[in-house]
Amino acid sequence: MNIPKTLGAVADNVDAVFAEHGLRLTLGGEPTYVPIDPAGSEWHVTALGPTKLTYGYALTEALISQSIPNAISFYSPGKFYPGEVNPRWAINLIWSVDGAPLVPSLSKPLEHGVAPTAEAATLFCKSLLRRLRLGAGWMNGKDPFDEGRFVRVLPLDYDGTHFFTQDWQIGDDIELLRTEGPAGLRLPLASLPPSVNRRALAVEIRDGQIHLFLPPLIQAPFLELLEHAIAALREAHLSAPVFAGYVPNDEANLWSKMAVAADPGVLEINLPPCLTWRDYAVWLDRLERACVPAGLRSFKQLTPEDQIGTGGGNHLLFGGPTLDTNPLFTRPAWVTSMLRYWQHHPSLAYLFTGQYVGSSSQAPRPDEGAVAPYDLEMAYLFLEQLPPGDHRYLISETLRHLHTDTSGNTHRSEASFDKFWNVNFDGGSRGLIEFRAVETLPHARWMSAVALLWHSLAAWLLANPFREPLRDHGDKLHDFYFLPNCLWADFEKILRDLKKGGFKLPASLYREIFDWRFPVMLEHGEGDAGLSVRRALEGWPLLCETPLEGGSTSRFVDTSMERLEFSTSREFANHTEIRANGRLLPLQSFPGNRAGIGLRYRRTALYPSLHPGIPAQMPLTLSINHDGKETLYRLDQDRRQFERCPEGTPAPAPGSVCKKLNAGLVTCDLRLQ
Repeated sequence: MNIPKTLGAVADNVDAVFAEHGLRLTLGGEPTYVPIDPAGSEWHVTALGPTKLTYGYALTEALISQSIPNAISFYSPGKFYPGEVNPRWAINLIWSVDGAPLVPSLSKPLEHGVAPTAEAATLFCKSLLRRLRLGAGWMNGKDPFDEGRFVRVLPLDYDGTHFFTQDWQIGDDIELLRTEGPAGLRLPLASLPPSVNRRALAVEIRDGQIHLFLPPLIQAPFLELLEHAIAALREAHLSAPVFAGYVPNDEANLWSKMAVAADPGVLEINLPPCLTWRDYAVWLDRLERACVPAGLRSFKQLTPEDQIGTGGGNHLLFGGPTLDTNPLFTRPAWVTSMLRYWQHHPSLAYLFTGQYVGSSSQAPRPDEGAVAPYDLEMAYLFLEQLPPGDHRYLISETLRHLHTDTSGNTHRSEASFDKFWNVNFDGGSRGLIEFRAVETLPHARWMSAVALLWHSLAAWLLANPFREPLRDHGDKLHDFYFLPNCLWADFEKILRDLKKGGFKLPASLYREIFDWRFPVMLEHGEGDAGLSVRRALEGWPLLCETPLEGGSTSRFVDTSMERLEFSTSREFANHTEIRANGRLLPLQSFPGNRAGIGLRYRRTALYPSLHPGIPAQMPLTLSINHDGKETLYRLDQDRRQFERCPEGTPAPAPGSVCKKLNAGLVTCDLRLQ
């Protein structure tokens, strides 16, 4: 890929700052993708569904063919959440860091497309036993959904020097569980005698392919077993299998790994940690190209004029090459410097995230949670005064209880520390700070630009520690900073700070993201001298628990409210009266010597919602009276753009001034009478 010179120069400066301070900060990402036509609940609400795995394999196959030819994919059990019947899955891609085949027998690729027979699969089983120097051990697996299907199970473990099998004392047949997934995940392990090992290799023919499930092993025997399995497949004249099983830790630093995982509404990609921003940009470019043959993309096209992100996020992660060299562990003041700066600038929380913002979103700011500001200040001051040393545990224990949502969820936070050094769950001690207020965007170059912004801020704040006391934004946080032009004014301050530090990021690139994120719904008049109406942000409230069928409960979000931003020049405002559904909009002072106002209105009235007695306020009719000439525009329920009303259309009857919640705010509420 071609990296623009302006971005490349900034990236070089970032690398130079890190090198000057003798550290290496890794950059990770979790972009998400959806089909071109995302039909079904699996592409909107649920993690699993009938088509998601097919799309996952299509993406991994495209990545292998286009970018990582020696990678092997493994279907693995993923996260398991309460209330879900089965664990989610992940397709792990692993490949050697030097580009060589993962094992020597793969120097010549296996064939594809040859349908396996039971005879060939039986020959494979015999060949593998011989190569493992085992005399017997295979059991016949019985699938309750298809009893005639070929399934074989071999109890298999490694004792440090060689593989061995063990009699499970249940006879020659084994009944698979009545659930979904590969045979290796359907073994009735709980019913086995307590004295036997519970690891096994499973072979099955399913959907016209041979499937191999490898048992949990450490890296060296895992690779040895893989080598024997590939050789046995060749001897049996079988084509490339579908691998499944548990991928071990990379103890010898031999390979790279990435994962395609099932997540609610999306496919989530867990990128390998990148040592430079350039590496990160290359991966996003590879993913964008691989999505084309896979039938995926990084946005949803709701209507011809309404495009949004995937809804699954694109979280950015800071970490270290290894736990022993993680620079965040020994620099707690650098961590708090970033947290302080982020708290001062709401544009970092709201400008690049999804539609859902505020205290009940997936990435609330710390000052949107239940934590008192003085507790945050006290915590940051404590960490900034620590002596030199490794403070991973203190950093984690001090911050992860403060960076949460209102319920105390450590994962749902703008800056999450639940993967930093949380010893209470698997995967919690990885030395990662996860920035979650970042959305997947339609273009890889946009997502790369956001990551470079984050990387640049980390470098600048390392060289220029930020120690300003936390700012009490008060009501302004969800009023002023929910309006696009106010957010942009804050973001321009960030760009100026970075420019002073030698990181000259092009404002025009981020303005492209801004214009996509906050589309213009109406332009009246000419350019800056006229009136512009943009879609703004709205914080959707979380409602109380609602009983559901089957006795469970759920909490819904009221998405009925939307917000618009009206922005104009002061000269135009002095000669103009703007009314919404007949009510006068009192224009306020705006950044950049402009005038404007935010308008909250009710677009829908679905059940359940707050204030159920207030009906939807659609269609929304705007009356713009400039120097005595009145023009009407109308926004209908199924549209995202205002349309000019024909001449002679009667204007709504003039009403009262649209009220603000209090005198200090710049947003008024059409619901208030």
